[in-house]
Amino acid sequence: MTRRLLAAVVTLALAAVLLVACWPQLFGLERAPGVIHVVAMRGMVVLVAVLLAMLFTLIALLAARLRRFLAGLALLLLVFAVVSTGVLAVRGFGGDGFQTKAPADVVVLSWNTLGDAPGAEAIAELAIAQEADIVVLPETSHAAGEQVRQLLANAGRPMQLIDRQLDTISKARSTELLISEHLGVYVRDEAADSTPTLPSLVAVPVNGSGPTIVAAHPVSPMPGELRAWRDGLDWLAARCQDTANVIMAGDLNSTLDHWASYGSSTGLADCRDAARAAGGAAVGTWPAVLPPLLGAPIDHVLATEEWEIIGFRVIESADGAGSDHRPVVAQLRPAP
Repeated sequence: MTRRLLAAVVTLALAAVLLVACWPQLFGLERAPGVIHVVAMRGMVVLVAVLLAMLFTLIALLAARLRRFLAGLALLLLVFAVVSTGVLAVRGFGGDGFQTKAPADVVVLSWNTLGDAPGAEAIAELAIAQEADIVVLPETSHAAGEQVRQLLANAGRPMQLIDRQLDTISKARSTELLISEHLGVYVRDEAADSTPTLPSLVAVPVNGSGPTIVAAHPVSPMPGELRAWRDGLDWLAARCQDTANVIMAGDLNSTLDHWASYGSSTGLADCRDAARAAGGAAVGTWPAVLPPLLGAPIDHVLATEEWEIIGFRVIESADGAGSDHRPVVAQLRPAP
């Protein structure tokens, strides 16, 4: 009797844990400690669940007394894996192909460079290859940003460099933003301030014509930084709500799941996620050492309704460049 009761308790506990891991928004737990990291790595969690189900099944075949109990656990794990895979499939395993770039289109490239790790030449080459009009470089020094700007100018793609540095010692506390000159002159909006701990910035057009551009880098949800992480997401959501015509890009250290409390299943507040719109929101951007479908999709390009999302992709060819993040690129077109 006691053994049956214990088996029932363990089974119910596992079912509850798997339900939270599959859809924490149902309980408002998507930003709770522990759940944050599990839900960010959906692909990896699915793989672990399948492996555990296989292990439990094997043990059940060898241990007759535990067969029913372990078979039940294996079944729960398999159901969880199937449902979670369905969630990933809906979000998409590959972004739509890009269209021929129209004159009014804007191509946005974002790459957390892990302290200039790929080097200015590699960053500039990627920006040129993608025909980027906006380049967001979290964890990049001002010196590297200036080198990239010069290389782009030499290649016939002049850009303005705007940055925010919290100090000049740690490159992680610096974010660089390059904006093509054909978009007009931009200045940093000092009134917008920044995300806590790590710098984000808002750039606005001098003549008032053109999108507000947000280079985003909230701190990751590490122990001791959870409050700052949540405040950072709140700051980004506010940027999507306090003005029209916004383009946001960067390492947001969060996924679609973490944004549920802002009232949208496809983006952050009033900003739509380009990966979700283009069918590539299940492709992981961090860490680059893991296969894309096992990583966390935490690098994003977002835009308000003034922009139509034409295409999005995670660039896997830069996996060996030195950064722990994959670059992402999106093609945006003024909405009709």
